[in-house]
Amino acid sequence: MELHRPPTEFERKVFDALHLIPRGKVTTYSQLGKYINCRSPRAIGQALKRNPFAPETPCHRVVSADLKIGGFGGQRDGEPIDRKRRLLEGEGVTFAPDGSIAPECYYSFDE
Repeated sequence: MELHRPPTEFERKVFDALHLIPRGKVTTYSQLGKYINCRSPRAIGQALKRNPFAPETPCHRVVSADLKIGGFGGQRDGEPIDRKRRLLEGEGVTFAPDGSIAPECYYSFDE
């Protein structure tokens, strides 16, 4: 069992950046990492996995570099991924026939 603890300074940077992603948009682990000066998409994923403020702090808006849905809550398939897709669809994110996020729903922090 993981002990509950306050977010680290790094996790706070990740969580703060999530609030910049508009409803109906997604970004990638690597794009979020670039924004906060972190070169490790895995580190971003680990921080997101520990997000105690979801869904108000919208970690579900971060997807893989190929715009596939990626992981959610430390899982790569099953109910958590179905839940992530429902959250995204509920915000207006659209999906291509292959299951990837429609390119017009991509958000770059440069916008």
